[in-house]
Amino acid sequence: MKSLKLFSFGLVAFSLMTYACGGGSQESSQSSTTSSAPAQETKVSLEDKYKDDPVFITGSAKAKEAGCAACHMVERKVVGPSYADVAEKYENTPENVALLTDHVINGNVGNWGEIQMPSHPHLERADVEDMIKYVLLLKR
Repeated sequence: MKSLKLFSFGLVAFSLMTYACGGGSQESSQSSTTSSAPAQETKVSLEDKYKDDPVFITGSAKAKEAGCAACHMVERKVVGPSYADVAEKYENTPENVALLTDHVINGNVGNWGEIQMPSHPHLERADVEDMIKYVLLLKR
């Protein structure tokens, strides 16, 4: 009988403590999920943001096939600038697509420091244009 009273008292004390710490309030748990939702939206990666875009699908496949990932990543600088940094620097215009296509095919140095972008004359111009359109799509 004594242990039953002790167990009942412990159960009541645990329930009160849980309720006092926010366990019994549905309102606080709902507000915490709604306040964390905008934080999750801002942390969506560019790859997730554009994964269904046909320009993204085509361009990323061609960039992977061409081996661009050896020097470039979507959101992080490796040897060359990230694709997102290129997209921030250049507007997505036909002139810039042509300029950057020439930089990839012929090579270039000086726009991103002293590390040279090697020439890639073996790549088809249309494929490089698809890759550049993909890169310029990746604005943050």
